[in-house]
Amino acid sequence: MSTRIRLARGGSKKRPYYRIVVADVRSPRDGRFIEKVGTYNPMLAKDHPERVTLIEERIRHWLTQGAQPTDRVLRFLDQAGIASRPDRSNPNKAKPGKKAQERADARAAAAAEAAEATEAPESAEA
Repeated sequence: MSTRIRLARGGSKKRPYYRIVVADVRSPRDGRFIEKVGTYNPMLAKDHPERVTLIEERIRHWLTQGAQPTDRVLRFLDQAGIASRPDRSNPNKAKPGKKAQERADARAAAAAEAAEATEAPESAEA
């Protein structure tokens, strides 16, 4: 059986509250789970001690059993020092897309032409 450590949503509308659970990958997000191993309350301040609570002993047990944490849970485990999350590097993320680059090139060309047009009459007068 393939298990995953993931978030199960609870709480009311616009007031989310998550349980960190160990569940079979085939079970629904908020459905049946094997064990609850923590909580996450995004409504609390980032520095609040009860924003993320983890039962470290049980999480370590499930990790040794082969449970795979989701990306968000892996962030929590990395902050707690239980598991390490590899750094991601995407140097192309900040670059604009093709059409945006084309528009920027067109603007630069228009600005260069306007600069040439203003310089040409001045040099003719001199």
